[in-house]
Amino acid sequence: MIAPEPTLENMQKASLEAGVSSEDHVRGSPFAKVTLVAYGDFACPECATTYRTVKTIQKKMGARLRYVFRSFPQPEEYERSEEAAEAAECASSQGKFWEMHDRMFENRGASDELHLARYAADLGLDLGRFRREMREHVHLAKIRTVRKAGVRRGVVQAPTFFIDCSVHESAFGLATLLAAVQAAAGDS
Repeated sequence: MIAPEPTLENMQKASLEAGVSSEDHVRGSPFAKVTLVAYGDFACPECATTYRTVKTIQKKMGARLRYVFRSFPQPEEYERSEEAAEAAECASSQGKFWEMHDRMFENRGASDELHLARYAADLGLDLGRFRREMREHVHLAKIRTVRKAGVRRGVVQAPTFFIDCSVHESAFGLATLLAAVQAAAGDS
C-alpha cells in the first residue's frame, strides 16, 4: 500500500481520525499505520511500568506507530501528581517535553520540587522560567482540561490506552498491548 502524500490536508485528516490535536505530545508520523494514545500519571507506579512497555513497542513497531501521551494526574491517589504533570508542561514550553517525560518515568517516585528542578537543570532548561511557571501554575489549566477531556472519553484512571480511537480494555502487559497494536496496524 502506498502511503498518502504528506500534505497538510492529509496530515490533519490522519490526526482527526485518531483524535490527535496540535496540543498533544506526539512521537511518530501522522502517517503511521496505528496511533497509540496513553493517558498517564507521572506519579503512578503502573504508568511507570507501562512506560517501559510502550518504549519496547515503539522499538518493535518503528515508523508504523505514532505515540501520543496525555497527562491524567490523579492527585487523589498520588500526592505530587499534578506537580509532575506541570513540570512536563514547563519542559514542553521549552521544547523538552519528551526528555522530561522520560526522566520522570525513569525516576518514578522522585517528583518533589527538588528532583523536578534537578531534572530541569539536567535537561538544560531555563531554570528561572521553569521555577516561575511551576510557582505560577502556568500550565495547570491545560492539564485539567486534558484530564476532563479524558474523562469525557471514558478514562477513569491512569494508565488508559486508546489504539486509534478504540479504548484498549485488556491487560497492559507487553504481549497483550503489542498484539493489539500490531493487529490495529494490520500485522499478521
